[in-house]
Amino acid sequence: MAGHQIHITDNLDLLLAVLPSDIRRAIESHPDVDALLEVVLDLGREPEARFASRAVRLSDTYVTRETMHYVTSRVGTFGKDNRAGIERTLHRISAIRNRVGEVIGLTLRVGRAVFGTVDIVRDVIEAGQSVLLLGRPGVGKTTLLRESARVLSDEVAKRVVIVDTSNEIAGDGDIPHPGIGRARRMQVPYPELQHAVMIEAVENHMPEVIVIDEIGTEAEALAARTIAERGVQLIATAHGNTLDNLLQNPTLCDLIGGIQAVTLSDEEARRRGTQKTVLERKAPPTFDVVIEIQEKDRLAVHHDVAQVVDRFLRGSVPRPEIRTRTPEGEVRITSGEAEELAAPSPNGHRPAAGGVPSGAPHKVVRIYPYAVSRNRLERAIRELRVPAAIADTLYGADVLLTLKSQEKRQPKRLREAGSRGLPTRVIKSNTLSQIEGVLREIFGVEDRLSAEEVALREVEEAISEVMSAAQPVELSPQNSYVRRLQHQLVERYGLASESKGTDPFRRVVIYPQ
Repeated sequence: MAGHQIHITDNLDLLLAVLPSDIRRAIESHPDVDALLEVVLDLGREPEARFASRAVRLSDTYVTRETMHYVTSRVGTFGKDNRAGIERTLHRISAIRNRVGEVIGLTLRVGRAVFGTVDIVRDVIEAGQSVLLLGRPGVGKTTLLRESARVLSDEVAKRVVIVDTSNEIAGDGDIPHPGIGRARRMQVPYPELQHAVMIEAVENHMPEVIVIDEIGTEAEALAARTIAERGVQLIATAHGNTLDNLLQNPTLCDLIGGIQAVTLSDEEARRRGTQKTVLERKAPPTFDVVIEIQEKDRLAVHHDVAQVVDRFLRGSVPRPEIRTRTPEGEVRITSGEAEELAAPSPNGHRPAAGGVPSGAPHKVVRIYPYAVSRNRLERAIRELRVPAAIADTLYGADVLLTLKSQEKRQPKRLREAGSRGLPTRVIKSNTLSQIEGVLREIFGVEDRLSAEEVALREVEEAISEVMSAAQPVELSPQNSYVRRLQHQLVERYGLASESKGTDPFRRVVIYPQ
């Protein structure tokens, strides 16, 4: 899948034109002027130009009230949200006011129209399904929205209406920025009225597509559902970086179907191998597809949101399709869950579960932790991105994970697991490093850290556990050189340690003070 050339236009000259001449000349003479992010003017301080990695002082002269008036008189009208703009540009001017409403600070943000970015997900946008974009601030959500509106209105010839709450998508003024193509733009007088304008757009203007930036309230989520139920394609952004962030947001989880607690019958609970009360999706999702913008040129696409949410609530790890853009402009697509889990590991073998019942290679392995930190196991699964989930009961588990001390004692739960033939994996200490080590063995995941780095990371975690729990912690076996490094690190924290066992199983044990 080849990408098109990306073109950027910023109308920087129009932004610089509203600044006093001395500040303007200082910016124009800067070697990195094309990478300018914003200009900051605060009353009684030197003006600053901000770039991605640093801020540059533009003058030794302090900003005065006259400077403030000079700039504010040359930009658009400030709204209730204290934002203004420059007509037919994407620049944003934000004001800071004192208690009596006087402007004492200005942030002039450079707005850039980027053409060509939508190619990485163009097929998804053109398919007619409703698409929700997620990602951290500044990663490019609004740019992708703007490009989607332009492509759908100009090249696909659809009726597109943009609900533009803060003029982020189409710029300031009555005439929208050409970056949105022939899409129509409805401005929102106050942010709290966005949901009403969303409904008005559908009722009055017969759009085929509605584009919305930042759905953030329950009223807006309800308006989005109403629009989707009328058969209108929605393309929107929302607060949250990932799909599971959205599931944990009680205000916005309705966008992907919502969550409700359901009580199962005894028979159904036994059949599923779960507790009687489980979480299930409440309704069909408002959005068919969720795109997580991880980086500017790397996106994760969840194609069937209903199925993804259902599997997530049952403990499966989402495996979205990954799309990346190379420096040459080529778009590469890595397929989703099924192919990713079936792919051979670097040593040529398919992921094996080390005694875990395998079945289909796509199966998510459910791990039951006994006397092992559930939070650390969840973290290890998340960081290694392996297809594992935590089982709530022995009956729903594929493997049991426990501590060596528990294995020696053989409590009732371990005897029960043994009688059922449930595979058991054992770690010596309740540390993240040892839990990750077991997961790497089960799934054939290569360790990207060196042996020394892993060993020192393990001892740091163990020191923290010893200091909090006041109990000894036994580390993994290491060679003499690594053990010496571990002893030195323990000594810095004022704790005691000793080496036990014989090579190649000799290891360090850390004791509390």
